[in-house]
Parts: sequence; structure tokens; C-alpha cells
Amino acid sequence: MIKFFRKIRQELLTQNKVSKYLLYAIGEIILVVIGILIALQINNQNDFRKSQAKEFQYLKNIKEDLINNTRVVEHFIDQRAQYVVFANNIIEHLEGKPITDWHAFNEQCISIYDWQRYYQINYTFEELTYSGNLGLITNDSIKSTLLNLESLYKQTKAEEDHFRFDSEELIYKPLYNLMDLHPILKKHMGENVVLSPELYGDFFTDKRVKNGFLMVILEFSKMNGQLEEIKALSEQLIATIDEEMNRIKT
Repeated sequence: MIKFFRKIRQELLTQNKVSKYLLYAIGEIILVVIGILIALQINNQNDFRKSQAKEFQYLKNIKEDLINNTRVVEHFIDQRAQYVVFANNIIEHLEGKPITDWHAFNEQCISIYDWQRYYQINYTFEELTYSGNLGLITNDSIKSTLLNLESLYKQTKAEEDHFRFDSEELIYKPLYNLMDLHPILKKHMGENVVLSPELYGDFFTDKRVKNGFLMVILEFSKMNGQLEEIKALSEQLIATIDEEMNRIKT
């Protein structure tokens, strides 16, 4: 093809047909430009398809993280709601209600002592953030909701830190100072230990103990409100991601 065009140029120059040569040269330039534009368009389309494929995979991974995280959130909501119930029961006994089942009382106390922190499953969002690839997510609503979830998570961690301090001062320190933990831990491990008011001593009269369990009610209720927000926002985001993934497919 190149030899063909070169032959035409040589013939025009040999025949001294300058005007026709100029027209031919312009036409050849136009063809080259069109070829470049077509190549650029094809290249852009290929890049766009690759970008969309990456975005689709990231959206799929984000959705999986959200689904797994929602399960974790539901577990913590149920667990902390149970802690609130336990704390109310314990406070009733601290205020004088007779204990008829010492094993149940012991288990309720230990379950609160052994409370766990919530850690968000957001691996894909962290990868996008640290790699600088968050821009691959083209839907602004998805990006803003991910950032809102991160903000809610930080609020939850701050509340956990608050309770951690309260529990150290109002639950753990009095417990360590007022009681011999060996019998109650042996009972918890299934050994045949008889629990009685004498084992607890000043546990029932120290105001710090009661105030500590009051903080359980207050702060776990607040944490659960934050977790409910995270759950609702996650479910909303999952629906938005499904719509976006269907759009990309088509």
C-alpha cells in the first residue's frame, strides 16, 4: 500500500502536475489523521473497557465486604443488646433483689467483663484509598456513602474507647480490688464451686460497681444505635452497587 502511494506521488511529480500533487498530499495527510483518530478511539475504547472491568471487580469486592460486615454488625448488635439486659439484671441484684441462680448471675457478669471490640470489614475500601484508586469508582453516590461509613466506624471506635476507660475505672479495678476471682472463674470453667454473697464481699455495696454496669446500659445502647446506622447504610449501599454493576454489564 505504501509503495502504491509512493508510485502515485512520483508519477505526479514526473508529469509536473503540482496542483494535483498538492491535492493528493492533502488527501494523504487527511487519511493519516483519520487513521490516527481511529486508532486513538480504539485505544480509548480498550482503556475504557479495562477501566470498567477493574471498577466492576472493585464493586463486587466492596459488596462482598459489606455483606460480610453486615453479618458481623448484626452479631454485635444482638450481643450488646444482651449485655444491656444482663446489666439491668445485675443492677437489680445490686439494689437488693435476691439471687436465686448464682451461676446465671456469674455468667452474666463475666460475659460483660469479656466484651469485644467491633472491627469493620472494609478491606477493599482501604485498598482503594491507600493505592489511590478510589477514582476508579465513577459513581459519586457510592464513594460518598463509603466515606460516610468510614466516618460512622470512627464514631463507633471513639465510643468503644470511651467505654473502655469507664470499664477500666468502674468495673475492672473494683473487681480486682474487692474480689477473689479464682472461685468465680473456676465456676465459669465448669468446676463445682458454690457461690455465695460472702465470696463477693463489698462488690454489692461499692458504688463504682453499680455505676460501671449503668455505663454498660448507656454506652452499649449508644454503640448499638451507631451499628444500626452502619447496617442501614450498608444495605442501602449494596442496593446502589447492584444497580451500578448492572449498568456496567449492559
